[in-house]
This record gives sequence, structure tokens and C-alpha cells, in this order.
Amino acid sequence: MTPRRHPQPRRQRGVAVITALLLTTLAVAIVASLFWQQQVQVRTMENQRLQLQTKWIQRGALDWATLVLQGMNPNYTSLSQPWATPLAETRLDQYIDRERIEGERYDATLSGNITDACARYNLRSLASEKNDGTIDRDQLKVFQNLLDRLRIDQSLAKKVASYVVRGVPATAVPDLTDATNPPLMPDQVPGTPMVFMQVDDLLSVPGFNPVMVESLRPFVTVLPLATKVNVNTAPAEVLAAVVGITVSEANALVIRRQQAEWYDLGNFNLVLNGKTVSADVADVKSGWFLVTSRIRLDRAALDAESLIQRSTMLGAKVWWIRQN
Repeated sequence: MTPRRHPQPRRQRGVAVITALLLTTLAVAIVASLFWQQQVQVRTMENQRLQLQTKWIQRGALDWATLVLQGMNPNYTSLSQPWATPLAETRLDQYIDRERIEGERYDATLSGNITDACARYNLRSLASEKNDGTIDRDQLKVFQNLLDRLRIDQSLAKKVASYVVRGVPATAVPDLTDATNPPLMPDQVPGTPMVFMQVDDLLSVPGFNPVMVESLRPFVTVLPLATKVNVNTAPAEVLAAVVGITVSEANALVIRRQQAEWYDLGNFNLVLNGKTVSADVADVKSGWFLVTSRIRLDRAALDAESLIQRSTMLGAKVWWIRQN
């Protein structure tokens, strides 16, 4: 006689179904996670390639700016020369070799401009060119004039000069024997000497606040070496500080130079109605320039600013590149 089989309990069949569903869900989750990780890696590699391409474009733009500056007239620098013409936003799609995905919107643009760093007052010039740890009197007067034209307390000029001088290593000993014109020594500043690297470093000087720094930013700069203000490119406020006139009188000079540049400082002094600007603080040519470039490449973006020193003997030298 054949033994009778008992049917499987419903509870066991239900557990088997739930187990199968859980295993299927787990398998789907694992596969989805693998695809997601692969997609993330692919997108990361694409972003890295885009960033690398933007840096190469930025390097090309810097080379172009260097060539433009090397072709300048070495005798004078003015805003009517080719370097002062900004580069409008230019599409680079046809110049970029890149695999394109079907249906993808691909944009590549470059824009930028060159500005004369010597059009602004260089805070580094407050330290004497003798590198003897003293303040340059003529430069201090110009900076005081600039603060006055911008309605900022002139007494802050001496504080800034003291900080700048302490950050510049002295290589000579000041001459203290001249009783008629003794060297102007900096005030004692507590703490470790700080080297001024950018305009924002003014915030470390007691008395300055962010509003004052922003009002000064268009008119001052910090360069590695002392420089003279270029009267052919300086804005009216800086020109007024250099000459010692009002801003309205300086605006008249700005309008006049748009018709004809000054080819030497003597020619500039002829239009000052009896005033004379020293060759120690002003010039008609520049040797320092800021190159700004803005690059947009698909999802990648790069804003960069570079400082270039132009010399008739040594050519052009890039001092630093700051990227955002």
C-alpha cells in the first residue's frame, strides 16, 4: 500500500515566496548600485577631463597675452594700444577636440582682458628703494593724497607704510647723519612682520574695515617690486593723488590724454600749470600687467588672474596665477 503524502503547510510556502522576493530585491539593488558607481566614475572622469581642458585653454590665453605684451611700444604705455582691447566672449567649439554624446549641449567660450597694474598705486612702493628699512617720503605723500581723495583717514597711510616696510627685508643701513632730511622710520608694529601679498591684507592694519578696503581696491595693488604710477593709464583718483590736484582737475587730464598720450614725463608736466611730478613716483610706461581670463567648457568653469612682468631686456615673466 502506497504511503499517503501530506500537503506542505501554507506557512512554509509563504516563507519561500517571501525569501525569493527578498533575494530578487537584493540582487536588483546590488546591480543598481554597481551601475550607479560606474556612472559616478564615468562622470568623475569627464569632469577631470573638462577641468584639464580648461587649464590648457587658460595656458593658451596666457601665451597669447604674453605675445601681445611683448609686441608693445617700449617707450610708452597707453590705453589706445592693442593690449587694452578686451577679448569678448568667443566660442571655441570648433577648436576643442572632444568626443560628443548624442543630444548633449556643448559650449566652450573664452573671454578676458589685460589691465595695467601700474595704473594703480602699488603699496610695495611705500618702502624705500634703498631697502634700508625706511619709508619713502614721496610715496607716502601720494598714498596720503589718495586716501584723502577717497575720504579715508590720511593717518592710516603711515600705519600701512609701517606694515609694508617691516615685511620687506632690509639689506642696507639707513643714513642717520643727514639732519636736514633724516630718513622716515616706520612705527613699531607688534607681532611677527607680515609680507603684503594682496589688497585684502590691509584688513590686518588697525583702522581698516572691509568697506574701506573695497573702496580702495580699484585704485591700489600689491606688486613684488616697487613701481611708478603710469599717468597714461591711471584713473582720475590715482592721477589726482600723484599730481596733488582735485579729482575734477584729474578728470580733465583723463579727457585730454584720450586725444593724445604723453610720450614722456616732461611732456606731461607741461600741462600741469606750474606743478611738477617727480620721476620717482610717475612714468609714462608700464612693466606690470594683470591678465584676466574667463573660460566656460560645458559643465566646467575657470576664472583666472595672472600677473605678468614685461621687460625689454628679459621679455615677459609670469609671477603668479590665481584660479577660482
